[in-house]
Amino acid sequence: MTQRNSVLLHTGATAVAALLLTSVLAGPVLAQAPDAASPDISALLPRDLSPWGMFLHADLVVKLVLIGLAFASLVTWTACLAKAIELWSAKRRVHEHLRALARASTLREVDASARDAVSRLIGAAEREIELSANLRTDGVKERIALQLERIEVAASRHIGRGMGVLATIGATAPFVGLFGTVWGIMNSFIGISKAHTTNLAVVAPGIAEALLATALGLVAAVPAVVIYNMFARSISGYRALLADASAQVMRHVSRDLDRQRVSLPRAAE
Repeated sequence: MTQRNSVLLHTGATAVAALLLTSVLAGPVLAQAPDAASPDISALLPRDLSPWGMFLHADLVVKLVLIGLAFASLVTWTACLAKAIELWSAKRRVHEHLRALARASTLREVDASARDAVSRLIGAAEREIELSANLRTDGVKERIALQLERIEVAASRHIGRGMGVLATIGATAPFVGLFGTVWGIMNSFIGISKAHTTNLAVVAPGIAEALLATALGLVAAVPAVVIYNMFARSISGYRALLADASAQVMRHVSRDLDRQRVSLPRAAE
């Protein structure tokens, strides 16, 4: 919600600034009578008004803003690709372990040789059972549950890496674009003061640069917000799968401990 508000605030501020500048410039331009000796406005306009041409003719500060926003957009899509592959692989391994746990009759039948989160859950439960072989079984489940909880927290923290970068880009990119917009409009007013004219040919490049910074700020911010929300839901689903796997492990632990209790009296007989 905060990131959405920041995008809306940025868009509204940009629209207000552009409207104020247009109202300031439009009145004097319309009020001036055509002068035959005045230079042709079309000749004063820059020939290349493409995004790349506006970037090349932009002020140094605006160029830095545009480069920073382009880099932020690149980071956003790189993080999106890397996180999508990581989540898909992690969820696939959890589903495989859940099917194996559902088919197995004991915990030792499940392969825990991999280094994923569910394998760590199974390995921790097996090690605790081995360490508690000569102890009373009353506190085994409690100790295993504590270890499984910490493993779940660590796995959730690991899978959530990179989400802070997306949140930061989504929250700050609109304001960085707004800074470029303000700077470009300020340069436009400086051009008006130096040229002693309100012709749009003088201020049009600055306005174009300002709007380019606005557009690039939104290009960087909007996907970051959408991707962040999408991955936040996906990570919540991954945590739910880990909780299911932990419950399955505890079910096998309880069953194995009950088997040990039954087998000990028979062995004593």
